[in-house]
Amino acid sequence: MARETMSDLIAFLAVARERSFTRAAAQLGVSQPALSHTVRTLEARLGLRLLTRTTRSVAPTEAGERLLQTIGPHFDGIEASLASLTALREKPAGTLRLTSVEHATETILTPVLARLLPNYPDIGIEIINEYGLIDIVAERFDAGVRLGEQVAKDMIALRIGPDFRMAVVGAPAYFERRQLPRTPHDLTGHACISLRLPTSGGLYIWPFAKDGRELRVRAEGPLVFNSVAQMHRMAQAGLGLAHLPEDVVQEDVATGRLVRVLADWCPPVSGYHLYYPSRRQPTPAFSLLIDALRYRKIG
Repeated sequence: MARETMSDLIAFLAVARERSFTRAAAQLGVSQPALSHTVRTLEARLGLRLLTRTTRSVAPTEAGERLLQTIGPHFDGIEASLASLTALREKPAGTLRLTSVEHATETILTPVLARLLPNYPDIGIEIINEYGLIDIVAERFDAGVRLGEQVAKDMIALRIGPDFRMAVVGAPAYFERRQLPRTPHDLTGHACISLRLPTSGGLYIWPFAKDGRELRVRAEGPLVFNSVAQMHRMAQAGLGLAHLPEDVVQEDVATGRLVRVLADWCPPVSGYHLYYPSRRQPTPAFSLLIDALRYRKIG
């Protein structure tokens, strides 16, 4: 294959995956006009339109999508093979991209990285907090962190934290105006502070279970956030009920700043897991991260 064809294919892959000439140009370190010219040259050589361009978006055509699915894995394999050569270096190095959720980042990832990274200055970590379930391969993440029950079956999953419980809480001032909910059904009469899921655009459904019976409640109210910290603060302010990890609110509950309800309807959830594709060949840096995050039960 001619060298220029390889370069043109790399340019096409970047644009097709980023769905943007601007972002792809920044990623490749070239100008947007030069990148656009490269893709047009490839299209002319193949005699096919590979991308549909509008003033607001870029998307692969049917031919472009076929080319993306055909050659993408091969280029990814080459990239992974080159990355694996870092095993020949004395020290682990490279940047790892992780998708996580705010709670797992605060309680697990941040403490581990604070201990690990000072000893390995050549390792970089990028963490994107988001609550939607995404395709980590397509989005080019090295790994993800989610609850064990959310991890796809075709992924390798490593437990990195213990099981924990969720808690529904509200401020004493809030309950001065409302009755305590006795069952999840009672939440329909309450102002609930909701979590927005970015991938679906919908609201997080609050799960409950008791005596083998499972319920899922679409909790609605005047406030919607995509951050646990913001939901916590609004619950403290008496503006509604929030569904939060137990450890986030336990001090507030103990001191009376928040009141916990429906505790008997909140069983343990399956803890956080690090997950990644089974075909991924771990680099030394990734292997080091896996070992540092591995959950080791005490006692």
